[in-house]
Amino acid sequence: MKDMQIRFSGSGGQGLILSARILAAALAGEGRFVAQSQAYEPTSRGGLSRSDLVISDREVEYPLATRLDAVVILDQVAVAASAGLLGPETLAIVDESNVKEPPKDAGHIVSLPVTARAREIGNARVANIVALGALAELTEIIDPDTLRGKMLALVPERFRDLNAEAFDAGREMAREAETV
Repeated sequence: MKDMQIRFSGSGGQGLILSARILAAALAGEGRFVAQSQAYEPTSRGGLSRSDLVISDREVEYPLATRLDAVVILDQVAVAASAGLLGPETLAIVDESNVKEPPKDAGHIVSLPVTARAREIGNARVANIVALGALAELTEIIDPDTLRGKMLALVPERFRDLNAEAFDAGREMAREAETV
């Protein structure tokens, strides 16, 4: 599998760092090398938050993203943070209700009702897991069942059913989505 660089971005409180940790753990469990970095503004909710993964089949030489193969953007505040790292091959998964102006430099934009679907499931706080399911389906970076299993192992037991439904909803939306 080719090396990849992925970013989860949005605003604080959206669980993006958790999504990145889940994906990193699942990939490491499959023998991939993963470097994860994160940055967030010093506000608990609403400020910019992002987490990057640099993924390889060999040791990662530089742990910070220098280009993005895929980016998940759940809030408009995060669009500008990826400027300069996007290109014609970049897949951008954006929340259609929170990102009205998607990044212009991404080659493939998939706009999904991530937060709306999370609310329908019962809790807007699982939007990160909806997005994780969509990312797994669209990038094929990891077997979605492997990722789902790791996610269920890492979330609190009382939230497993909710997160399982969110992950499956994200995969389903991705299968039905159109790339712009």
